[in-house]
Amino acid sequence: MSKTIEAPSGTDGKKSKKSLIIIILISVIAIGAGAGGAWYAMQMSGDGGSESTKPKEKPTTFVNLDTFTVNLQPEENNQYLQVGLTIKTRETPVVAAIPKQMPDIRNRILMLLSSKKATDVAGIAGKQQLSQQITNEIKQSMESTELQEDVLEVLFTSFVIQ
Repeated sequence: MSKTIEAPSGTDGKKSKKSLIIIILISVIAIGAGAGGAWYAMQMSGDGGSESTKPKEKPTTFVNLDTFTVNLQPEENNQYLQVGLTIKTRETPVVAAIPKQMPDIRNRILMLLSSKKATDVAGIAGKQQLSQQITNEIKQSMESTELQEDVLEVLFTSFVIQ
């Protein structure tokens, strides 16, 4: 016959209480770490869960325009301006609207460029101002405010005054 040796019941109860406390502590730490990790991930992604955050910006794209050559307003000699332009836009329906409005856009740009003197556009500040004016002219060619907002700026790809 075999005899079974049993541990005294007093030590078994202490071990099970210690095990239960350790399991509870590990569970609380794991839940806290998971919640902290989720909070950190939301902060880093910019979502934060609040309604006041901005929606993600749409990617940008570029629409090339033809080269424009115009006579400038006379100062000393007859001079002309030749510029290559690219429109920076958001990837929205404005990309499809630009070719549809191209005759109006070209007309507006040609009128604007031919109204300038060489001294108006020779310096950096003059070029920046001209870029902003061309951007405004393109925006005016767009049918809706949403399309106007998606035209970001005009970039010069070439710029020659002669």
